[in-house]
Amino acid sequence: MNKKNNIQLILLLLAAVLGIGYAYINSDLNINGTAKIKNANWDVHWANVQIKSGSVTGENVVTAPTISNSTTVNFSVVLPTPGTYYEFTVDAVNGGSIDAMIDTIDSKLNGVTITTLPAYLEYTVTYGDGIELQPNHELKANTTETYKVKIKYRDDIELNQIPATDQTLSLSFTVTYRQATEDSETVIHTVSFAEDDWSTIVAAVKKGNTSNYNVGDTKEVDMGTLGTHTLRIANKSTPSECATTGFSQTACGFVLEFADIITNHRMNPFLDTLSNGDGNVGGWKYSDMGSYVNDEIYISLPTDLKDAIISTSVISSHGNRDSANFTNSDKLYLLSTHEVWEDVDGNVNAGISRYDTSYNQTRQLDCYSVQSVTTSNYSGAIKQYNGTGSTWWLRSAASNDYDNFYNVNDNGSSSLNYTVLNTLGVSPAFRIG
Repeated sequence: MNKKNNIQLILLLLAAVLGIGYAYINSDLNINGTAKIKNANWDVHWANVQIKSGSVTGENVVTAPTISNSTTVNFSVVLPTPGTYYEFTVDAVNGGSIDAMIDTIDSKLNGVTITTLPAYLEYTVTYGDGIELQPNHELKANTTETYKVKIKYRDDIELNQIPATDQTLSLSFTVTYRQATEDSETVIHTVSFAEDDWSTIVAAVKKGNTSNYNVGDTKEVDMGTLGTHTLRIANKSTPSECATTGFSQTACGFVLEFADIITNHRMNPFLDTLSNGDGNVGGWKYSDMGSYVNDEIYISLPTDLKDAIISTSVISSHGNRDSANFTNSDKLYLLSTHEVWEDVDGNVNAGISRYDTSYNQTRQLDCYSVQSVTTSNYSGAIKQYNGTGSTWWLRSAASNDYDNFYNVNDNGSSSLNYTVLNTLGVSPAFRIG
């Protein structure tokens, strides 16, 4: 016990000595300033009800949508027959100085949160352009978001689904806004692929908000010295086969391809390749074309588009001197035979499904599928260079040959008529997401 007291005494003495030493050498660090706190106000409310043309009118409108206390919209309508509907828009206005975001959303039928609707009823509340409302969606100070409310007596139902007696339905929709946090998300409103800028398109694709973008839609893109060219939406779907191990991702997800031919280039521009019989050795992965597309063409794209292009796992076929397909990661890539045509010739000993060894490791792009492009119906594969139908390269090396890659003829058919030294059209694709 005495030892414990002695230790405590020594520590106290040391502390005293140190305290005296610091008293002779010291520094004062000061921070002086002023702060002005601005006034703030919270003001989120409804405004500006607009009825959509085509909605029921007259005696079927018991009470037109009316805003009360700025936060509630009341209406009452009768839908007399299948196919009739009532639709209106109303603005959610943030008139205050504090950014807001959606906290919760609750839609009720007869006082019970909706999980399913009666077969005869369609009831939706979305943004004005049809985008689904989600928690964390932002409503910045001094901005407005338009909501669309629609209730419809469905006409796409069976006779036995029509109610035998009149139904009085109590519908409610409550959206709760709160002060925005770092989790708030900007709502991306799209118009069309042709009209939206690249930053909007990229943001919409990343959020999966592509309902206004359709397969086949086109948009011009300025590529500087390479000129102005046309991009089109080649694919939007991601079927289950895309998740298969070893499956090329080149026709999965949101794919853009050039609808025209950008320029002409050799696949492998080395004069000794043919004499050595190794023109397609290394396939697309080691071709000069692969480097050209991912360097020269890629850097010519607009910055906000280029920065959004994702690296894609590309499976490509092999030629006669190689024994296995190639896998690499590219920003831009040429299409393969199967991504353009479905092989319907029925010949297991020939045709693109035999000589393109990667045929079954990819799928046909949506834009060619909807046109039913096949090896016998191929006009949908025609592309133009400077306004004239021209031949363009694919990334598929031919397994029955040393020096050839497949190409698309000027009439849209498949061909192996050109060696890697020929100068043919270049029309790549890429993915954003």
